[in-house]
Amino acid sequence: MSSPLDPKALLANLYHDNHAWLRGWLSRQVRCPQDAADLAQDTFLRAFDAQQLERIEQPRAYLSTVARRLLCSLWRRRKLEQAYLDQLADMPQGYAPSAEDIALVREAIEAIDHALEGLPSRVRRAFLLNRLESMPQQAIATLLGVSLATVERDLRRAYLHCLSQTQESL
Repeated sequence: MSSPLDPKALLANLYHDNHAWLRGWLSRQVRCPQDAADLAQDTFLRAFDAQQLERIEQPRAYLSTVARRLLCSLWRRRKLEQAYLDQLADMPQGYAPSAEDIALVREAIEAIDHALEGLPSRVRRAFLLNRLESMPQQAIATLLGVSLATVERDLRRAYLHCLSQTQESL
């Protein structure tokens, strides 16, 4: 018999009461039923992982907030993938990577995106410019319209965030 605060029972109730609504809301956002179904499942998994189910007072507001974050991550990842595919299209035919190489790069992009999840966009952008494009900190400061000290702080924050994400996954 499950107690009133049993996380599985709470998740089952949350799912039963809100799944159809959330999937419909996500379908309108992404216009793809398969993506909507995947995002809905990921949203409920995140809700379960948060271990705060008993404290949710407004389930739809909570679920839509989690789903919006997942949507942003999806759109950001797709934008990165499209930029990569655009670069591939510009390469001469003999230099094009294999399907396996493309899959490895896609996995790496997803891992980077996951590691940077939760950071403000400026911090994430500064980190990517520095690490992936080898842009010097002063150039990043100029591009982003912030001081060099701000870029240094942002990079330090991103490094620490990535380190904490890595330690959590071990």
